[in-house]
Amino acid sequence: MDKMYISPEYEVIRDRDRCTVCRICERQCANGVHAYNAETGRMTADNSRCVDCHRCVCYCPTHALKIVRSQDTYPENANWDSRTINEVYKQADSGGVLLSSMGNPKPQPIFWDRLLVNASQVTNPSIDPLREPMETRLWLGKRSTKIERDAGGKIRDLLAPQLPLEVPILFSAMSYGSISYNAHACLARAAEALGTYYNTGEGGLHKDFYKYSKNTIVQVASGRFGVFQGYLEGAAAIEIKMGQGAKPGIGGHLPGMKITEDVSETRMIPRGTDAISPAPHHDIYSIEDLRQLVCSLKEATDYKKPVIVKVAAVHNAAAIASGIARSGADIIAIDGYRGGTGAAPTRIRDNVGIPIELALAQVDQRLRDEGIREEVSLIVGGSIRSSADVVKAIALGADACYIGTAALLALGCHLCRSCHTGLCNWGIATQRPELVERLDPEVGYKRLVNLVTAWKHEIQEMMGGMGINSIEALRGNRLMLRGVGMTDRELELLGVRYAGENM
Repeated sequence: MDKMYISPEYEVIRDRDRCTVCRICERQCANGVHAYNAETGRMTADNSRCVDCHRCVCYCPTHALKIVRSQDTYPENANWDSRTINEVYKQADSGGVLLSSMGNPKPQPIFWDRLLVNASQVTNPSIDPLREPMETRLWLGKRSTKIERDAGGKIRDLLAPQLPLEVPILFSAMSYGSISYNAHACLARAAEALGTYYNTGEGGLHKDFYKYSKNTIVQVASGRFGVFQGYLEGAAAIEIKMGQGAKPGIGGHLPGMKITEDVSETRMIPRGTDAISPAPHHDIYSIEDLRQLVCSLKEATDYKKPVIVKVAAVHNAAAIASGIARSGADIIAIDGYRGGTGAAPTRIRDNVGIPIELALAQVDQRLRDEGIREEVSLIVGGSIRSSADVVKAIALGADACYIGTAALLALGCHLCRSCHTGLCNWGIATQRPELVERLDPEVGYKRLVNLVTAWKHEIQEMMGGMGINSIEALRGNRLMLRGVGMTDRELELLGVRYAGENM
C-alpha cells in the first residue's frame, strides 16, 4: 500500500432510534463527515473526516449524535503514544511538515493555576466594589518621570501618546484572512463598545473597518501586508510584530485558498497567491535597526500614535525587552508559548518558547532593576483564559492583557484545531462565504461584550478582596501572590513567596 492506514481520532455515535434522517448534520458539516445512503435510507458517517467541532451535535434536533474519542488504539506504550505514531505515519506518507492550529495542547505546567491571590482581612480591610469606587481604567504608553516648567511657570506636557482603556483587556492580533470578515466585525464592534482595542494582525485593515480607527491597533509585520500611509493613520496605535508565541523565530504563511478578492485587496497581494511573511524583518538585525523603524513609523504619523513592539516569550526575553525599551517604543507586547495561531508547524508550536508567566516576571524585574520600567508599558498574551489570569498577570508586572483564543471561544469556537484547513464550521477561521455567514456579527459582538464585562466585574471583586481599588495599585504588586506546587527556583523566577509563608 502507498499510504499507511491511520485510525480516525474521533467516532460519530448515532442513535438510530432518535435519528429522523433530517440531514441537518450533512448540511452543517463542512468536512463531509455525514452522508445520506439512499439504499438504506439511513445517515452514515466518515469518521476519518471528523475534527470534533461539535457543529452536528449542537444542531441535531433530536440529540441523536455524540462524538467520542476512538477506542481503536495501538499497543500500550508510554513513550510511543498514538498521536506520536500517527504523526510519524503522516510524515512518512507525505514528506511534509506537520501543521497545527490554536495553542500548545501539551500537559506542561500552567503557572497561572499554581499562583494564588492574597486577600485582606482586618488591618487592611477589603473593599466592596458595589459601594466604593473601583478603578479599572488605565493608560498604555510612556510615563513622564520628571516635571518641567516653561518660562511662565506652567507645567510642560511631556506625556507621550497614550492608549486609554476602560478595562485591562485587549483583543490580540488575528489577521483578516486567517479569520473571517464577520469575526473581525465582531472584534471591532466589541472593542468600540468596551472602550478597548482590537488588533488587525498582519493582514491589513479592511476598508469597512476604518470607522473603528479609534479602537484599532494595526500591525506591521515582516511581509508588510496592507501597509501604507492611510493604514498607519487609520489606527490608534501601531504594532511591529517581531515574533509570535505560537511560532517564535519563524514567519507566517496564509495559503492561497484563503486569499479571496477582499483579502487580496486588503493585503495588497494577488488573489489566490500564498501570503508568506519571512522569519526576520529584512531591515531589522539589531536594536538600532528596530529603533529606526520605530522612528520612521512615528515620523509617518506625526508622533501622534504609540508604537508597540511584539515579541515571543523566549529565554532571553528580559534582555530583548531592555533593548526595545531603549528603541523608542512606547509599549512592549510579549506572547507566551501557549498562544494561539491560525497555522504553525506542529513541532514549533509544541516545543519552542517559554511560559508567559516566567517571561513576564523576568521582563518586569529587569526593567525595574535598570530604572526604565516607566519608559514602556507591558501587554502580555498567550493563553489568558479568565479574569483570574488577568489579575495574576498584572500582579506579576503587566499593564494589560491580550486575549485571542478566549475571544474566539466567545464567538463559538469549539477548539477543534482545524483553522488551517479553512473549513471552520463556526464561520470564524474561514473565507468560504457559506461558512462565514454562520457567524452573526450582531450576536458575536454582544457575546464578546458580555465576556469582557463579566471579567471586569470579577477583576473588581478580586481587587476588592485584596483591599486594592485600582489597577495601578495592583501592577507589579507581587506581595499579593503566593505559589503552590512549585519549586524554589520557580518561585524565585516569578518573584513570589510560597503559600503560607509570612511577609
